[in-house]
Amino acid sequence: MKIFLTGGTGFVGSHFLAQALADGHEVIALRRPGSLTRIPLMVQPRWIEGSLDENYEGLFEEVDVFVHMASHTPNPPYDSLEQCTYWNVYASLKLTTQAIKQGVKKYVIAGSCFEYGKSAERFDYLDIDTPLEPTLSYPTSKAAASVALMGLAREKALQLKLLRIFQVYGEGEPANRLWPSLRAAADSGADFPMSKGEQLRDFIRVEEVAKAFIQALDFSNCTFGSPSIQHVATGCPQSVLEFSQYWWNRWQARGRLIVGAVPYRHNEMMRVITSKQTIIS
Repeated sequence: MKIFLTGGTGFVGSHFLAQALADGHEVIALRRPGSLTRIPLMVQPRWIEGSLDENYEGLFEEVDVFVHMASHTPNPPYDSLEQCTYWNVYASLKLTTQAIKQGVKKYVIAGSCFEYGKSAERFDYLDIDTPLEPTLSYPTSKAAASVALMGLAREKALQLKLLRIFQVYGEGEPANRLWPSLRAAADSGADFPMSKGEQLRDFIRVEEVAKAFIQALDFSNCTFGSPSIQHVATGCPQSVLEFSQYWWNRWQARGRLIVGAVPYRHNEMMRVITSKQTIIS
C-alpha cells in the first residue's frame, strides 16, 4: 500500500511510521526541514520537506491512503487559537483538498479525546456521539478540524476514519509530559512533585496506538461519504496517581512521589474515559 503521511516525526507518528515500514508499506512522509523521528527507524520512508500549507502537485499520484497525524502544539502550553486553527484546520484542509484533486479517496485522521472538553464533566463515559465542547485552543482547533474534514468526506464521497487518541504514553514522548518526567526522576533518584492525581484517564501505550492506525488502513468496512469515528483506548481507566505509583514502583525509584505539591492546570479535565464499544485498539 502507498501511504502519504504527515506527522511522521511526531511521537505517535514515529511509531506508526516504524510499523508501516516494517509491514512493507511504501510511505511518502512530509516533515519540517531538519526534523527527526522520535524513535530510530530501521528503514527510511521517502521524505518530503515542507509545511502543510505548501503545494504538493504530483506527490499524491497513485497514493492509496492519506494518513494525517500532524498537529500544531498538541501538548501544553498550547499556541494561540488563531495559530492552532490555521495549522490544524486551514492548512490541514488545504493539503487534504490537494489529495482529493489528485485522486486520493481514503483518509485516516488523528483526533484527540480532549476535543470533548466540558462534556467529560457531564458524561460518565465519552462516546462517539458525545458533544464536542472543547475549552482550550488546541482541542478547539482539533474539534473544528474533525467537523470540517468529516463534512468534506461527505461532500466529496470519501472514505474517512477519524481516530480519537486517549492518554498515550511511551518511548519518544516529549520530555515534559508525565511518563517521561516520572522516568527521569526515577532514574536520577529525585523526588517527583505532582498534583493530587485524581484525574481519571485511559492510558494507552504508543505501540498500541500505532497498531490501531495500521489496522485502520483496512477500508473494507468503510462506506464512501459516511465517515466513521473510533476511539483508540484500552477501556481500563486509571487515576493519574495510580498510574504514577505503578511506574514509580516498577522502576524501583529511590525518591518520593510528593502528591499534591503541584496544582491542577487551568481547565483541567478530571475525567476522560471512553465507553468500551467505541474502542478499536
